[in-house]
Amino acid sequence: MLHPASSWDWQPGERVVLDSTACPAPHEWQEEPHVSPDGEKFGAIVRLDDGLFTLCVNGTPWEATFDKIWNPRFSPDGRLTSIVQQDGEWTLAVDGEAWPENYAYLWSTMFSADGSVIVAAIQQDGEYGLCIDGAPWETLYENANQYTVSRDGQATAAVVQMQSMAAADLAAFQRGVFSVAVNGQPWERTFVNVYTPTFDASGSRVAAQARLNLYDYTIAVDGETWKQTYACVWEPRFNPASGAVVAPVRIAGSWGLAQDGQTIWEPVFAQCWQQAFSRDGKTIAAIVATGYGQFTVAVNAKPWAATFPVVTELTLSADGKRAAALANEYNANWQVVVDGQPWNGVFDMAWKPVFSPDGARVAAKVERKGRQNVLLDGKPYKRDFEQVWEPAFSPDGSKVLIRARDGGKYLRIVAQAADF
Repeated sequence: MLHPASSWDWQPGERVVLDSTACPAPHEWQEEPHVSPDGEKFGAIVRLDDGLFTLCVNGTPWEATFDKIWNPRFSPDGRLTSIVQQDGEWTLAVDGEAWPENYAYLWSTMFSADGSVIVAAIQQDGEYGLCIDGAPWETLYENANQYTVSRDGQATAAVVQMQSMAAADLAAFQRGVFSVAVNGQPWERTFVNVYTPTFDASGSRVAAQARLNLYDYTIAVDGETWKQTYACVWEPRFNPASGAVVAPVRIAGSWGLAQDGQTIWEPVFAQCWQQAFSRDGKTIAAIVATGYGQFTVAVNAKPWAATFPVVTELTLSADGKRAAALANEYNANWQVVVDGQPWNGVFDMAWKPVFSPDGARVAAKVERKGRQNVLLDGKPYKRDFEQVWEPAFSPDGSKVLIRARDGGKYLRIVAQAADF
C-alpha cells in the first residue's frame, strides 16, 4: 500500500499558494480557513452580498450557493466537504456538488482512511442513523449516537435505541434498550448502556463498552460479552496484528488493561485509557495516572518516570519503539513529551505530535504569544506564523510539510532538517 503522501509535491522550498487569503468575490464576511492535507487548497466559508453562503477555494467561490453552510472539512484525499441547507433541508456538498439526498438534519462528517468514502449522521422524520456517500441506512432508529466508520469505509456502526421509553421510565432503562447497529443492522442483545463502538483493522468486527446493569460493565464483541465484569471500563481497541480486544478495566478501585477478558496489565493505576498499538501489535502504550493528578504514559505497562497534571494526545511510532504525548497544567503551560522527556520550551498551546514513518523524527505544532510554529525534534522552524496546521512527513521522513498563513498570504513549505 502506498504511503498516503507519496503523490504530494515534496520539492523543498517555500511556495506562495495564495497572495491574499481574502476571497475576491463580494462578500459580507469570511469565516475561519481550512486547508487540504497536501497543502494545495485553502478554503473558507463566505457569506455573499445576497445573504447566501458558499465556500471560496484558492480564491474561487463555488458556483453553488446555500441558505446555510457549516463544518467545512477536507477529506484525506483532498476533497472539500461542507454541511449545507437549502429550502429548509440539509445535505452534504462535496467540492461544490450537493448530494441528491436531503435530510431533516445532517452532521458529524466522517471519512474512510483514504477519503474515498464519506459518512454522515442523519435525522429524518424523527429517526436517526447514518448515510454513506449520501445513501441512508435502510433502518433508522429513534435514537442513534456514538457514530463510527471502518478504516476502509465499507462498514459503519452506531449505538442505537431498540425500544421506546417513556420519560423517567427507570424500569425500562434498567432492562436495557440500547444496542449497536452495524451497517444499520442491530446486535441481537440489548444493554443498559453501550459506548464507543470501534472496528477492527479489517472492518469486519466491532467491540464496544457495555453496561450490563447499574453496577457492572464489560466489553461486548460482535454482540457477545466477555465473561468477566468490572466496576468500569473504557474504550476497547483491537490489536492490529492478532485481532485481540484490549480495554482499560477498573478492578478493586484501580485501573489496568484486559485482553479478551484476561488481565494483561495489573490494575495498579489511578487511571488508564487511550491505549495505542504498534503496527505489529507487540507494543501497547496508554495514558495512565500513577497517583492523583500524576499522569504519564506507560509502554508495555511500564510508566515514564516523569508525571504531569494532565497528559493527552498519546501517539506511538509505527514500530512501537517510541511514544509521544502532550502535557499541560490544566490547559496552561503546554509541553511536548517524547520518550518520557519534555522538549525545551513551554507553550500557550500544543497539538498532537506526529512521528515520521520510520519513527526517527517527531514534529508538533505549537503556539506562543499568538504566533504558531512547527517543532522538529524539539527545534522550531526558522520563522513563525499567524497560523500553521499540523505538520506531515514525507514518506522517507526526510522532509516536513508546513501549511501556514501569514501576512495575508497562504504558504506551502517543504522543510528539511537544516531549516529547523
